[in-house]
Amino acid sequence: MNDFQSTGADSRSTRTDVRSVPTSAVFTAALALTPVDPEHFDLAFTARTQPCPWPKAYGGDMVAQAAAAAMRSVEGKTLHSMHSYFLRPVDIGADVRYEVELLRDGRGYATRQVRGFQNGKPVYTCLANFAAGEPGATFAAEPPTGIPDPTELPSSATYLRDTTAPRGTMTPASEEYWSGGRSFDMRHVPGPVYLTVEGERVPQQAVWVRPFDALRPVVGLTSEQRDLAALAYVCDYTILEPVLRMLDLSWAQPGVVTASLDHSMWFHRPGPLDEWLLYAQEAVAADSGRGLAVGRFFTASGTHLATVAQEGLIRSS
Repeated sequence: MNDFQSTGADSRSTRTDVRSVPTSAVFTAALALTPVDPEHFDLAFTARTQPCPWPKAYGGDMVAQAAAAAMRSVEGKTLHSMHSYFLRPVDIGADVRYEVELLRDGRGYATRQVRGFQNGKPVYTCLANFAAGEPGATFAAEPPTGIPDPTELPSSATYLRDTTAPRGTMTPASEEYWSGGRSFDMRHVPGPVYLTVEGERVPQQAVWVRPFDALRPVVGLTSEQRDLAALAYVCDYTILEPVLRMLDLSWAQPGVVTASLDHSMWFHRPGPLDEWLLYAQEAVAADSGRGLAVGRFFTASGTHLATVAQEGLIRSS
């Protein structure tokens, strides 16, 4: 979810600058990169983290911004994988400087290193690989069965409005953010873990996701590149939730602290981002204050678009 985000005492923020009207512009604003002179590597850009009601910025901002910076350095090839580490908490509403190193440009593949800096220190790093593509056999994972249609499920806003569950550490600002401040409508199966663990305590969950409105153009990116960045952006919000579900922890439970540690993502094939996508997730392990989960994005018709793996810090008191 949020890099070094706490739903305990540290999260009781008085920030109120999250969006009150649901819009995907929060995401596309995060992808607005400004070219600057490099200080460390070959190319450099700055980008601003977006408002959220936690002490530090959302980790998906960095993943999407780094993906955009890497994609702007490559021609004729498509991003097919990213491997990231979150090094330090990142300030909200402040610029991050992304330095891109051109590690390799081959006929079939290209590799980039992207390092994010803030306040003079590295805060994020990733390796990104690109492929020209070639003919080959095809295989794709199957989506889970028995998942209700998203129109049959409550939105986050509806759930939070109607639930009688104890509010825990949730503030009006965090409720507004969960309801409509994240650019994407999210609908959980078997139920969300905002305030309490809704539904069964099982290692699997699924989340239907769709932009609140049509994704806007992003300078320097094609629509396909923007859509890849959108998957990288939205995947971080809920990927640790199946681990929380197994540990019987909710985001707003007092004493719960999470942080994204590392993140890997593979992009298998393009797909439309203007329709519902099913994000099927599974908890893999939890021990020593860390949890690992994997996820897969499918179109509504069952096409497997991308796969995610993420480990995060999970503390509870």
